[in-house]
Amino acid sequence: MFKTKNIMSIVLVVIVCFVFSACGNKVTNDKNINTTKKETSNVVYPLKVVDSYKREVTIEKEPKRIVAIAPNITEIIYALGKGSIVVGRSDYDDYPNEALKAPSVGDLLQPSIEKIVELKPDVVIASTLFNKDIIKKLENLNIKVIVLSDEKDFTGVHNTISKLGQVVNASGKAQSITLSMKKKVADVTSKVASARKPTVYYIAGFGKSGDFTAGKDTFIGNMIEMAGGKNAADDAIGWKYSLEKLVEKNPDVLICSKLYNSKKSIEATNGYKNLKAVKKGNLLEVDENIIVRQGPRLADGLEAIAKLIHPELFK
Repeated sequence: MFKTKNIMSIVLVVIVCFVFSACGNKVTNDKNINTTKKETSNVVYPLKVVDSYKREVTIEKEPKRIVAIAPNITEIIYALGKGSIVVGRSDYDDYPNEALKAPSVGDLLQPSIEKIVELKPDVVIASTLFNKDIIKKLENLNIKVIVLSDEKDFTGVHNTISKLGQVVNASGKAQSITLSMKKKVADVTSKVASARKPTVYYIAGFGKSGDFTAGKDTFIGNMIEMAGGKNAADDAIGWKYSLEKLVEKNPDVLICSKLYNSKKSIEATNGYKNLKAVKKGNLLEVDENIIVRQGPRLADGLEAIAKLIHPELFK
């Protein structure tokens, strides 16, 4: 029972957010931006950036006009206190509300080159969904493009925030955000460490279009484990699942998106409506944007899932 935006949301999750890597605690070395060993509040320009497509881009001076073509990129820029320099965004860049004041240049896959050019950006910043052919066309028009997308885990988010902080001359704020995120993750995981682990199934999609959930290799699947649950779909890889398996597992908790009126639809769907989680009132809702977007609210997303699974620990 997908609506158009729900389909797009799931496609974006599968392609760019969490399919390719699990959530780990590994430490990665940030080699993608040339900077001094000690992070400082002020960035020295020109700044050489090696982006996620392994392209070296030189930012001659602090950007004053940015077109951000990815929801997490726009959100990070605003969190860094640089929202005033966002002069363009994609159709899906809707947080914070102030971002909606910037004109849209279209979707994530095929934004309008004409609209981007009209906005006269110092730099375009996008995710790895960005079409390489469009990058070439923009570069031929002397418009700089940086593509940022790191590992799909908390370390990757911290790296992206740090990189953007350097690009927009807000490294001190970037460091503050990542430290705050790390503290919240540590607090959440500490609280649930000794708690029992109910089985939890994340409903990414259901109904005529098929059943989708977060498999064991996805970030959301691992967030469930970090939040003190046992991922009911830990026998699956990727996002496709079957209703038969779900009924057999009959998990303790179901989590769905607050958007698209999903809860009422699930409660009326064959197979789902008879699950014990639905009958016991354990079909719970979460703001999917804070768990699928690789941005500053991701730690809030982990906490939100933990509160759904273990409300008794967060009173």
